[in-house]
Amino acid sequence: MGNIWGRELSRVLVALALVWLAGAMFGHPLPAFVLFLAVYLLSQLLHLNRLYRWLRGGGRYPPSGSPVWEEVFYQIHLLRRRNKRRKKRLIRIVDRFRSAFAALPDGTVVLNAQNRIEWFNDAAARLLGLKSVDVDMQIANLVRHPHFVEFMQDADGQHTVTIPSPVLANVMLEIRRVPYGEDMHLLVAQDVTQLRFMERVRSDFVANVSHELRTPLTVMKGYLETLTDSGDPALDAHGRVLRRLSEQTERMRRLVDDLLCLTRIESSLQPAVSRRVNVAALLRGICEDAAVTGREHAAIELQVESAADVLGDEQDLRSAFSNLIVNAVRHTPAEGRIAVRWRDEAHGGARVGVEDTGEGIPEEHIPRLTERFYRVDSGARGKSGTGLGLAIVKHVLVRHDAELKIVSRVGQGSSFSCLFPAGRVLRASVDTELS
Repeated sequence: MGNIWGRELSRVLVALALVWLAGAMFGHPLPAFVLFLAVYLLSQLLHLNRLYRWLRGGGRYPPSGSPVWEEVFYQIHLLRRRNKRRKKRLIRIVDRFRSAFAALPDGTVVLNAQNRIEWFNDAAARLLGLKSVDVDMQIANLVRHPHFVEFMQDADGQHTVTIPSPVLANVMLEIRRVPYGEDMHLLVAQDVTQLRFMERVRSDFVANVSHELRTPLTVMKGYLETLTDSGDPALDAHGRVLRRLSEQTERMRRLVDDLLCLTRIESSLQPAVSRRVNVAALLRGICEDAAVTGREHAAIELQVESAADVLGDEQDLRSAFSNLIVNAVRHTPAEGRIAVRWRDEAHGGARVGVEDTGEGIPEEHIPRLTERFYRVDSGARGKSGTGLGLAIVKHVLVRHDAELKIVSRVGQGSSFSCLFPAGRVLRASVDTELS
């Protein structure tokens, strides 16, 4: 390429010199020089016009011209061929991805920055009722369920929403929004009808069995109390057996109560009634009840640093806070310390914290603590609970849009924090009661 340009420059210089000499022989060197430049410029314009028509017409082969222009034509031709091959390769990749997305059993919708539909697969058309004419339409204008509209207005979009299918009867959809690229989103709708049905069956089974167990447990507890308090000398030899039976009966009663509580909480994602709950008074009552358990335990210190209340269900919050405090009492030695705090957080939120100086929890167990019946073997008898306490706490906080955070170190103690968002926190100047 460089040699071609060098030769072209040499030819132009030689031609200029000859034209100048010829013009000088006739006494008009400057007009001859200008005429040559005009002819040369015109030839370049003709080549440019040829290049333009070739590029616009999409010709397969480059046009002919001077050596320099032929080299330019050839390089552009190579570039076009490379781009065409790259384009075909990208089209094949896109087609494969579209085929894969189209084959997914879950509804998949591609949304742009304005939440307008750019593409959707067959499953989305079946589950959400989308049609080809809906492309470039706002998804919230097509799926009009209030929870879905609110979900799409959420800037974060990190959570999921469960709604009935707008076109299929008795079908429940769990919808998730996944950001990708530059302001693009992938909307995934999954059919969870069978999963919800199985959860409801399990919940109903647990509730029914728990209710059926309550009656025989109440009878057994009554008879055991009668035998224990009878004062019959003939039963003195069986005192230890009766005490063990009473302890296990009481443990079964607590398990049944926790199962019923967890089933009730799981039955609805939102509390039926939300009222202003005085958290400070609620914590004070729970701490007083825990302090009179009838056995030696660690000192409980209540620190109220906020005058705020919480909008929620008092019964559920009492159950959650009492489970945290009772757990701390159960796993903290008598010489230890338990601190219960109610304080304000940044951005208008608030926090209930329960900290203890107990045995601590190994790090590998922390992610599973809120699972049903998951218990950490402490190696000490009498300390294990039903394994449902933290599951109840988790579900109560989910219903109140709150978050549970757990920090623990073996041998140093544990910290359980309930973080309530600003939307659930009511300050002293606000008087609110919602149904």
